[in-house]
Amino acid sequence: MIDAIFIAGTDTDVGKTVASKAILHALATQGLNTIGYKPVAAGSDKTDEGMRNSDALHLQKAATLETSYDDINPYALELASSPHIAAKRENIDIDYAVLSEKLAQHKKNADVVLVEGAGGWRVPVSDSDYLSTWVKQEQLPVVLVVGIKLGCLSHAVLTAETIRADGLNLVGWVANRVNPGTEYYPELIETLESQLGAPKLGEIPYIPSAKRTDLGKYINLDLLPS
Repeated sequence: MIDAIFIAGTDTDVGKTVASKAILHALATQGLNTIGYKPVAAGSDKTDEGMRNSDALHLQKAATLETSYDDINPYALELASSPHIAAKRENIDIDYAVLSEKLAQHKKNADVVLVEGAGGWRVPVSDSDYLSTWVKQEQLPVVLVVGIKLGCLSHAVLTAETIRADGLNLVGWVANRVNPGTEYYPELIETLESQLGAPKLGEIPYIPSAKRTDLGKYINLDLLPS
């Protein structure tokens, strides 16, 4: 089993956290020690303990190892916007060295570190750079989450092409049914299977409050490279 996986999305709100939880649950059934890592998160809330992001909290709960929140989410930005806008408004510089230090720490402690991205593949973290630059620096294998809806085919294929053009290995993808009324669902899945050039690790059906559900049964980890 690979020691770290980056979870990318075709866009925002396609179910990266839902898919991340599903993969973490599946890893746990194999007896593996896991940490969920959300390096950058916008739309966080002020609490008595500090800034907290709901997606990062879900990852913290779904992982098998207890890890401090600040190690799971070093950049918790308050503004619900693109990370580069939120960081600028909040006078925060997102430092790749911090992201890498935390990742290295997690790799020492866990069998598998699941790293969840923010937004789509080219989400900016500054006026001049993207989170994908750091993923390239770390040479992380990528799993793509596709929210199954109108328009997902173009977004998915373009994202897969860009991930590969960046020199990274797309090791799989997950279909997340974000709309129960999506027409031609089987045809959309069939097209993605033929076009993405990577194994489909699973299909997550539309589930209300999916982030609160055990989702591991929808993921086939046997399709990931060892």
